[in-house]
Amino acid sequence: MTTAMKNRYEFEGRVRYSEIDHRGTMTLPALINYFQDCSTFHSEAVGLGMEHLKQEKKAWVLSYWQIVVERYPSLCEKITTGTFATEFKGLYGNRNFYMNDESGKRIACANSIWVFMDLEKGRPARPAAENIEPYGTCAPLDMSYEGRKIALPGETEDRQPFPVRKYHIDTNEHVNNCQYVQMALEMLPGDALVRQARVDYKKSAVLGDMVFPRASQEEDRTVIELCDSEGKLYAVVELK
Repeated sequence: MTTAMKNRYEFEGRVRYSEIDHRGTMTLPALINYFQDCSTFHSEAVGLGMEHLKQEKKAWVLSYWQIVVERYPSLCEKITTGTFATEFKGLYGNRNFYMNDESGKRIACANSIWVFMDLEKGRPARPAAENIEPYGTCAPLDMSYEGRKIALPGETEDRQPFPVRKYHIDTNEHVNNCQYVQMALEMLPGDALVRQARVDYKKSAVLGDMVFPRASQEEDRTVIELCDSEGKLYAVVELK
């Protein structure tokens, strides 16, 4: 069941076996994919979906997000995932996400910043009114918002480089947003349970690129810098 309410979109789901880890609860990448899918469904519902943007040679590209998890839902648990835009300003759009359990209690949420891109020119563009008005806006979620900038650690440890694989790539022909988080999770020590993730996307990696990770473990966070061969950042991932 899906719901298109005033200026927001929700869809219902049930936690699948393919979405859980050894704990029997949903993984962080699976949760992120629910949020990503929800924003895609929202765009399709208001007539601004993938094919529409493809014809215009435009795209909303994720620039940053902060994901907060109160708890991960369990196998077969019924959940509702929702999203709405909170602000459009200049080249950017802000969007909130939430996941509720069957009783309606929020178990995860996120704040995100998107930039509108002209794919033909390969640079940001100011969206026209028809690109944003169908979404409308809602008041932001009550959550603890952190700043956009992720402080980089002073000392890092180089990790084993690896190539971008076919399964990393999405319809925009570059690494999917969630895949950067998956890459970073591989760098976590032990069996840590992530309660908050922040990702600052710098530039897109494409098929055949090599990723050179750098990791830093601090008292309350792990920071993973995913870089190209020259040390320039694809993305910075902070996990707490």
